[in-house]
Amino acid sequence: MITRRGVTAGLATSLIGLPRTGWAQEAASPVDEFTAKPGPLKLRPDAGETEVWTFNGSLALVVRSRQGTELRLKLRNETALPLSLHFHGVRGPNAMDGVGSLTQEPVAPGQSYDYRFTPPDAGTFLIRPCVLGGSAEPQERGLSGLLILEEANPPQVDRDLALLVDDWSLNDNGSLTPFQKSPETAPAGRLGSWLSLNGKPTPQRIEAPTGGRLRLRLANACNARAMRLRFDGLKAYVIAIDGQPTSTFEPLRASLPFAPGSRYDLLVDLASEPGATGAVMALIGDGLPLLEIVTAGDKRPALPAIAPLPANTKLPEVIKLQNATRKDVVIKGDPKAPNTPWTINGAAGQPNGAPLVKVKRGSPIVLTLTNQTGFMQPLHLHGHSVRLLHALDDGWEPYWLDTVQVPENKTVRIAFVADNPGKWLLASTVLERFDAGLWTWIEVT
Repeated sequence: MITRRGVTAGLATSLIGLPRTGWAQEAASPVDEFTAKPGPLKLRPDAGETEVWTFNGSLALVVRSRQGTELRLKLRNETALPLSLHFHGVRGPNAMDGVGSLTQEPVAPGQSYDYRFTPPDAGTFLIRPCVLGGSAEPQERGLSGLLILEEANPPQVDRDLALLVDDWSLNDNGSLTPFQKSPETAPAGRLGSWLSLNGKPTPQRIEAPTGGRLRLRLANACNARAMRLRFDGLKAYVIAIDGQPTSTFEPLRASLPFAPGSRYDLLVDLASEPGATGAVMALIGDGLPLLEIVTAGDKRPALPAIAPLPANTKLPEVIKLQNATRKDVVIKGDPKAPNTPWTINGAAGQPNGAPLVKVKRGSPIVLTLTNQTGFMQPLHLHGHSVRLLHALDDGWEPYWLDTVQVPENKTVRIAFVADNPGKWLLASTVLERFDAGLWTWIEVT
């Protein structure tokens, strides 16, 4: 269990000022090579080193590029397991979706693979391993990152910060707890005991201009930990969800749900007096601070009023629900019961089986997601963005998603236009459940 005392044990929080481009592991232009390899890093200040897997020697690597720019990324696999990289939320070509054993062959140890594509949208996207039956361990060893595609005219801010939240299952000496095949037929997922922000201990503390404005790009890279985020002493406005622009709004009760795979872009206006503090909190237990912000220096000149990002005109204005292909998606499974594995419509995922649904390009689809389990189920649809429908099928929420939370013993419905040809996963973002078969796929021709 993560506790505030455990997080802060032995940690003297430092006050740092961040450069415009953000954290040290960020790149100002696309990194053209990812070398995934093992190596020791000290995660906990009060414990020994942890044998982690990194991209290019760093945890929480951030790749920055511009919308409309071609990405050329080479994955070199120097780990002991097969890998492939999924760009979570990117509506790119199916061949570059990075699902090992579905859209590409996994990259064997000692081999490499070239990803080359032009993402259509600006936004904040996850980079994570995705191999059918083998994703959880590589991610929990540290192989995750962020792909940030900047708008042509981004909002004016003093800092643009990429914030990747993860948890780690560690022994008292700092080593990773063993990775074992769970005896449970429906593994609940690996919950960590140590929380990190950009691969470093929490809380991290930054200095920002008095009266300034920050852009926070928050992403949940945990294997199984869903939480809520709360913004204490901060005036936060959501401007994008799962990488797609939304009407600007203040979070209800200053908090947001934050499941594995979820991302938020926020603008935060800071206090007009120096020395004011605020915090981004993970609501785990009594609450754990992830990021602490303190204002310093003279008050900066006033910034323009906060305004929404331009709408993504590449997404459909209307989804014709009356013409939609409709399909039920029933999730079952119980980690506490023997012989009750995770299933969708009675079966575990099979790449060689029939797709959940097969439609022609441009067809509207409505999926009714029924969770008949005692666990919240976060599901990610590859290659598309979806609308969350109202209960009476008379409209949808005013934002786009690619990662949907289905509460325990509840039903939600999503709608989208299947405008991206290929084979696309609908899969649990709790990667142990994904590895155990909690996924299906759709085909767009």
